[in-house]
This record gives sequence, C-alpha cells and structure tokens, in this order.
Amino acid sequence: MKFNVLIVDDEKNIRQGLGKALEMDGYRTLLAEDGQDALQIIQQEEVDLVIADLRMPRLSGEELLRRVVDSWPTIPVIILTGHGTIETAVQAMRDGAYDFLTKPVNLDRLSLLVKRALSNRELILQHRAMQEELDKRRQFTNIIGKSSEMHRIFDVVRQVAPTKASVLITGESGVGKELVADAIHTLSGRRDKPFVKVHCAALSETLLESELFGHEKGAFTGAVARKRGRFELSNMGSILLDEIGEINQAIQIKILRVLQEKRFERVGGEETLEVDTRIISATNKDLKAEIDAGRFREDLYYRLNVVNIHVPPLRERKEDIPLLVAAFIKEFAAENGKPVEGIDPKARAAVFNYSWPGNVRELRNCIESAVVMCKGEIITADDLPPTVNADTDANYIKVSMGVTLAEAEQEIIRSTLNANNGNKSKTAEMLGIGRKTLHRKISDYHLEDERSVESQRAENP
Repeated sequence: MKFNVLIVDDEKNIRQGLGKALEMDGYRTLLAEDGQDALQIIQQEEVDLVIADLRMPRLSGEELLRRVVDSWPTIPVIILTGHGTIETAVQAMRDGAYDFLTKPVNLDRLSLLVKRALSNRELILQHRAMQEELDKRRQFTNIIGKSSEMHRIFDVVRQVAPTKASVLITGESGVGKELVADAIHTLSGRRDKPFVKVHCAALSETLLESELFGHEKGAFTGAVARKRGRFELSNMGSILLDEIGEINQAIQIKILRVLQEKRFERVGGEETLEVDTRIISATNKDLKAEIDAGRFREDLYYRLNVVNIHVPPLRERKEDIPLLVAAFIKEFAAENGKPVEGIDPKARAAVFNYSWPGNVRELRNCIESAVVMCKGEIITADDLPPTVNADTDANYIKVSMGVTLAEAEQEIIRSTLNANNGNKSKTAEMLGIGRKTLHRKISDYHLEDERSVESQRAENP
C-alpha cells in the first residue's frame, strides 16, 4: 500500500525538499502552501498523514490541527516548528498532534516518525474495519464469529429457533454455549416470554430439585413458604438447563416427565401442575459416555437431543479470534476509560497462535487484562498475560537476509501451511489472500509436492 503524505508549509523550498525526501522513501506526497489549501486537498484526496508548519498565512498549523482532529481523527498530524516555538508545539501535542519536529528537519528522524505514525494509523484503521464487521455480526444477537463453523451454527439456530424442539448444546467450557441458547430464545416466538436459566452444577441435589420444581411450605427444614420453581416460572417461555450432565438420576426422571407429559409436582406437594416450556440444555460432558457409565438416562438423552448444536473450541475456529479481540477491546476500553484502539502484529500473532484451553472466556479475560495494562493506544505483546506471551518468538517466520522476495514468499507460505496442517482455507485467511491465489502459489512453488514427500517419509521412516 502506498501512503499519501500531505506536506503543508508556506516556504516552497522546505515543502518541496521534504516532499522529495519522502518520495525517496516510497510515499506519495501532496503539497500545500497553507492550512486553507491543505483542507481542500484533504476533502478531495485520500490523505494518510499531515506534516504541517505552525506559522502560516490564512490558516495556521494550529487551526489546521484542530480541524483535522475534529473531522478526520484517524489522520495523524506531525507539527513542524522553529526552536523559538517549542512550547507551542508541546501544546499542539496536547491538542492531538502525533508528534513534532524542529527546523531544520533531521531527515532520518522524519523518516522514522512518518513510519511510526503511518503504522499507528494502519492499525487503527484495521481495528475500525474489524469493528464494522463486528457490528454486522452483532445483528445475530451477541454471538461473534465469521468462521465456517460459526456460520453453520447460525444456520442451525435460525432453523430450529421458531420450532418447539428441544435443543442440546455441547462444547467445552467457555465456548459460548449460553450465547447460543440466548439466540435460540431471542429468535423464537417465545422471545417476549420468560427465559429462565439454571446452572445445574452449582446446586446440591436437594436445592436443585426445589429450584427446578418449587416446593410447598414445610416440605423440608427451612421451607417456610411456598416457592415456585424454575419450570413454573418459565411457563410459555424457555428454560436453559446448563451443565445438565451433572444432575443425578432421580432428578433426571422428573425432567423426563416434564418433557413427555409437561407435568410435575412441587417438592412436598400433591397438586399436579402443567407447564408449556421449551427446554434448552447444555453440557461440556460426553453424555453418551455418561450413559455407558450408567450415570445418565438414555431416554432422557434422546428427549433432550432432538437437535444438537456443537460449539467447537476456539483453537478449531481461529478465524473468529480477530473479531472477538476487536469486540473485547472496545468493551473493556470503554469500561475502563482507556484510549485503546487496537493490537500490534506481534501481540496479534501471540493471541492467534495460543491454544486457548479456556476458550472464549479465557480470551475475554486476556484482553481485559491487556487493556488494563496497555500504556498507549495499541496493545503490545508485553501487555498480554505471561501464559499467552510466552512463545511470541515462536510465532514468527525467520527469513534470512539476502533471499529474494520470491524465496521469502515461498518460505512464508510453506511455514503457514505447515502451521495449519495443510488447511488451505485457514492458510489463505491468515495470509490475507484468496484461495485461488494460494493454490496458484502452492503450484508455482511446488509446495504440494514437498508435503507429499514429507508424508511419505513419515509413513516410511
């Protein structure tokens, strides 16, 4: 990408000299005599960086800075100043300038500063683009993801939500099973009715039975009044039985009756109550293994598992990580009053390559910590928790000095392909290229032949 740098100075020699210097660095330069001309150029051209003198006729650099900050806040502004106006330049920094340079300009310092400013802008623009994508995804309740696995879940949720079918949501802890349940209820015809959630693993056997079915006064010690249970409270709505694999068989039988007959009695009661509630259950256990072990009823399993939605772990849908990171940065930056706008490449690589045993919940905690620890606008690897940051060096591909661009590209594609175990879709996603382009390059560099040879060696050592 070729960046456009706008140089604003009423001294012709200075603006032309700086323009030529930056063009030698590979930038496209635009020149303006004063702030007024600069504003017209910004309105007509795509400008990535403004370098402006403080003292100019018609519209000063200070006023230009204020206009740019107000109307184009993502465009960084570097102020040029003489030695006698350093205090004014410092004030410009407080007003939103990216940095300042004193005249005569040190071209090495200018080159470094321009590179940093444009890199910072690019990160912010990438984050904003990700945020726009995120906002689109949020139209589907609060589930965030663009991977093929998540698209499959979206499709199933849309199809099953309007029905009365029971749904069993499976997946590891922290993958977002509750959010899927929320989506099913929200997209159903019961959306205006109660959605009651019960965390089955958090309650003892006695308390869980009372919590689900209610109890009559005097049913047990401490039952000083009648209590309505969660099934009763969810009548005409939906109920989520979270971690259903943790309940004992006595309660399993009662839940089975609710599913079959839509009837139950309160603990200690004789009155039979009828209920119309849609049962959604979730578990991180393998219920078929629990059935084989005699801990879970097979008939209840098939009643609950009319439709199964499996939410894969985060390590199997890494394409969703950038969207999740963008969402969490926005959330925790606002919550903590921090000006954090994005995450730098090294930190992004560390986050992408970490295995996330705690899934989305762990990623959320990681980004919250990083936002709190971040000292600027961009999260760095040093801001990440040690467990995530431990192997950041291993997340980079080393290319020797002196290799050609083609050789470097070949090594990058080879290493990324190997890291994804040959998965071309994920490789193309990571490299930011289309699948057709990736296939062509694999063919050009004979990488498929290399993988075939490696496989044969593995099979015949």
